[in-house]
Amino acid sequence: MRPVRRGFATSAVHAGQESDPLTGAVIPPIYQTSTFTQTGVETLTGGYEYSRGGNPTRNGLETQLAALEGGTAAFAFASGVAAEDALLRATLSPGDTVVAAAECYGGTHRLLTQLYARWGVTVEFVAPGDTTALEAAVAAPEARVAWLETPTNPLLTVADIAAWAEVAHAHGTLLVVDNTFASPALQTPLSRGADAVVHSTTKYIGGHSDVLGGAVVVGDALWEGEPLAELVCFQQFAGGAVAGPQDAYLTSRGLKTLGVRIRQHCENARSVAEWLSERAGVEQVYYPGLPGHPGHDIAREQMAGFGGVVSFRLGTEARARAVAEGTRLCGLSVSLGGVESLICHSATMTHAAAAGTDQAPPRDLVRVSVGIEDVEDIVEDLDRAIERAIRLR
Repeated sequence: MRPVRRGFATSAVHAGQESDPLTGAVIPPIYQTSTFTQTGVETLTGGYEYSRGGNPTRNGLETQLAALEGGTAAFAFASGVAAEDALLRATLSPGDTVVAAAECYGGTHRLLTQLYARWGVTVEFVAPGDTTALEAAVAAPEARVAWLETPTNPLLTVADIAAWAEVAHAHGTLLVVDNTFASPALQTPLSRGADAVVHSTTKYIGGHSDVLGGAVVVGDALWEGEPLAELVCFQQFAGGAVAGPQDAYLTSRGLKTLGVRIRQHCENARSVAEWLSERAGVEQVYYPGLPGHPGHDIAREQMAGFGGVVSFRLGTEARARAVAEGTRLCGLSVSLGGVESLICHSATMTHAAAAGTDQAPPRDLVRVSVGIEDVEDIVEDLDRAIERAIRLR
């Protein structure tokens, strides 16, 4: 019997979240266990042996994630970086090169340039919108993985996923897309040609700043003749950085409301971006929803909304720091994607690992993860902080 195709919100609520057959409980129980008793030697109960290899709560979350991203399999990890690490270990060998879009997340930059450098893997950065540079880079025989983040963190550059996929696949290169900023509510990279999607589920998917997690979602892609899903599954089990049952439950619960939350994030962020564009003292605003944004047309075609993050420049680092430290409603924090508004000075906080490189963000830039509060209160908070920074600096 063919599975019923359902809408995003329906899948978010129901995929992998069937009621408990034993009691009828609407919410599946949290299987807070490390191991499972067996009916005999090499005879497992329900296929479960040890929670590193599989846990019903984690598996339910993975079913949700695969359904929403349009994948065939998903794998939940203890953090976003753990998910990235597992996928890279599953696909790379010493001597290989990762071709990565510049402006990537600071943790990804650290992983690629510092940790993997010691393993004999190199990284070549290209501008997200420069497919000519991408083609030249992936044409090299050692180029094995192309890594794209769109929209980028923190400059909100939008890249054409389908164009990256076409170039990467023409040279036998695997395309990975970090979909953390958009979430599957706004774009599904697998449907545009990506081979794998990674997430920090800590952000919009969890959505409440109360859980750490990451995920890899794959389709039917093969890698060196083997199903990519099987390679990642083995790495998840062998590497062991899995999401625990309590974290999986919290992430799954957050995922059920992603659709309604992301709409408010997008609406508020657009209002904040439009206001910042007119605010004296603000020199540049980065938000794909603004018609003047270089990636506006691509985002409008590729995404179902423009996201909840806005970045802006203030001319000097001193002013940027003053604004980041001067808000009352927006919490000063390195994270994003929660229901509450958060603000940070990217160059010294989220992207410190890229300091001194061409990939470092401008030092006068402030990033705001716009929450779902009343937008008038968010604007008032930013206005007060900007005015004070202008007067003091």
